[in-house]
Amino acid sequence: MNQEKWYTKPNLIIEPLYDRWYAWSHLISPATAAMNIVGRHLKIMSSYIQSPQIHAAAVKNPKMLGGPFMDYKINRVEDIKKLKEATLHNQEKQVLLAEAIKELDDMLKKNAKGYSLEELYSKVPEILKGYVELTYDLNNNPSFRFFESLLYKSEFYNKKSQSIALWNTDNDERPFCLSTPRLDEPNVLHLNIPFDNEAIDLLSRMKREGGSKDDIAARLGIEERDLPLFDTFFMQEKQPTYQKYDGPYTRMRYFGHACILIETKDVSILVDPLISYYGYQSSVDHFSDIDLPDTIDYVLITHNHQDHILFETLLPLRHKIKNIIVPRTTSGALQDPNLKLVFNNAGFKNVIEIDEMEEILFENCTVTGIPFTGEHSDLNIQSKSCFHVAVSGYTFFFAADSRILEPKLYEHVQRAIGDVDVIFLGMECDGAPLTWLYGPLLTEDLARDKDQSRRLAGSNFEKGIHLINMFNPKEAYVYAMGQEPWLEFISTVKYTDESNPIVQSNMLVQECLDRGIISERLFGEKEILYNPALQLAESI
Repeated sequence: MNQEKWYTKPNLIIEPLYDRWYAWSHLISPATAAMNIVGRHLKIMSSYIQSPQIHAAAVKNPKMLGGPFMDYKINRVEDIKKLKEATLHNQEKQVLLAEAIKELDDMLKKNAKGYSLEELYSKVPEILKGYVELTYDLNNNPSFRFFESLLYKSEFYNKKSQSIALWNTDNDERPFCLSTPRLDEPNVLHLNIPFDNEAIDLLSRMKREGGSKDDIAARLGIEERDLPLFDTFFMQEKQPTYQKYDGPYTRMRYFGHACILIETKDVSILVDPLISYYGYQSSVDHFSDIDLPDTIDYVLITHNHQDHILFETLLPLRHKIKNIIVPRTTSGALQDPNLKLVFNNAGFKNVIEIDEMEEILFENCTVTGIPFTGEHSDLNIQSKSCFHVAVSGYTFFFAADSRILEPKLYEHVQRAIGDVDVIFLGMECDGAPLTWLYGPLLTEDLARDKDQSRRLAGSNFEKGIHLINMFNPKEAYVYAMGQEPWLEFISTVKYTDESNPIVQSNMLVQECLDRGIISERLFGEKEILYNPALQLAESI
């Protein structure tokens, strides 16, 4: 056996997949996975098989970015036919689950008229019996909730559909993640291992610690015919060692989109991890995973959207994350899967749930869950939280993609937590319609005008300035705009100077500057040191 020490290349992608589709949290939770298989994957595959030329034309039209169109350079109809056949075979139980969910919803609409629901349990589809509770709201509107933890123990949780793809990248270009599955390609190695496989952690460690190629190949189950390709993912040159921050200040680093690292000599806190790889020429200066600590004490997750929970970033970091803090939900609602269950079943063990206005205390730091309104198309979703972080004399408010629908809410919050030093606010204020993300979960069609009115929108100037007025920050940063090039395959955002989110965020930044508040719209990277003794911030 060759025991030389090898390191994974800095541009190695460890891409999580589900049935060869880009894996996000709704493809882990069993009920949402079933609905996405039927309502998204099978529909897109059928459409492509029928008219590949329509897909080829659509992906060239900037107005169709983010639409349900496959993006391949050549015709892949035969490959998609095989993938569809494999999906129907491998996901037979999930297809039945999706059909049963729709049947249950229809049954309740027809039979639940305000009387006791007990007699309707006999009408629940057989495969759902014991997995759902029937309910009314206070206005006698019928609904149901899942015993979601039991679904993970059932035949409907299909770990065999999870896999990872390994490949080296040299640019930021990729097809939109929700509409184009990853087919076989000469430079991509597909491994049929679930996300909780510890070999993923061992492979990820090799970026900094090095190890044996032979040992990791055996742990990953690499077949002999794939060893030549597997070898291309490694090198013997060691990467620069991370220098732990041990200064007297609080250091803030912006990694792009909504990813912020807060460090002191005692603690590291990473918010909404979405890290760009490095090792190739990029048009944008940025921090990468080489700039992350060897140990991340706390990861904070604000909400359950694919640009805030990115398993492509999180799985390679899993071995160094000590704790993950997620918004609490036990609603059992289809649209609101429990994030602790998602992370636990993806191999993350130390997952802490936080409620609104609940405090989590740890060394030299307090994390408080803050109500998060908007950006979820008026769906009843609890798995979302802003965060107030108090560390070493400074306070940070991560408002994520909140849309400030009722300013008085934050008047109440301000009375509880006081003013803050630094605010981060997303201002993608147009947003996609409800069906763009949640469409597969709907059991009946939504009228277009209603769909267009219910958007995944953050704050505009009018909404966002309320936070400034309420919390009197010394600094205010617009972030989570999806502008960095490594975000395009997730967000499909391409702004111009005339785009409404740019205009609105420019207005907020300028208003803050006029008031003497340090402000900018973040892009690429930024580092700031906060001096608790002098209450001064120094931009690096």
